[in-house]
Amino acid sequence: MSPADLIARYYAAFNAKDWDGMLACVSDTVSHDVNEGVRRGGKEKFAAFIAHMDECYDENLTGIAIMTSADGTRAAAEFIVNGIYKKTDDGLPKAHGQEYRLPAGAFFEISEDEITRVTTYYNLQEWIRQVS
Repeated sequence: MSPADLIARYYAAFNAKDWDGMLACVSDTVSHDVNEGVRRGGKEKFAAFIAHMDECYDENLTGIAIMTSADGTRAAAEFIVNGIYKKTDDGLPKAHGQEYRLPAGAFFEISEDEITRVTTYYNLQEWIRQVS
């Protein structure tokens, strides 16, 4: 599978809320760099993050553009996050079904047809402005 196809499958699973499908795209030892957070290691912690996000947010990604390195070991994606803030997340404004829309991006490392690192970036202050 090409790196672009792997990332497309990962985001198709995200948009379908197919969390098992998303997890099937990542290695058991995946490193996950959360936006403005700490690095988490392993598929189990990645699954816990996905479950937490699903509890607090309902998101769909549009305008996904995927770029890959010539050697196939790295990829990047840019997209628009269209979301609803469902449940208050720790340390963030109170949730009451606010809608938001903001650009975001992610960087990936890939090995043996699996994602071994995911690093996600978005403008947290802009998100806070939209939901406040």
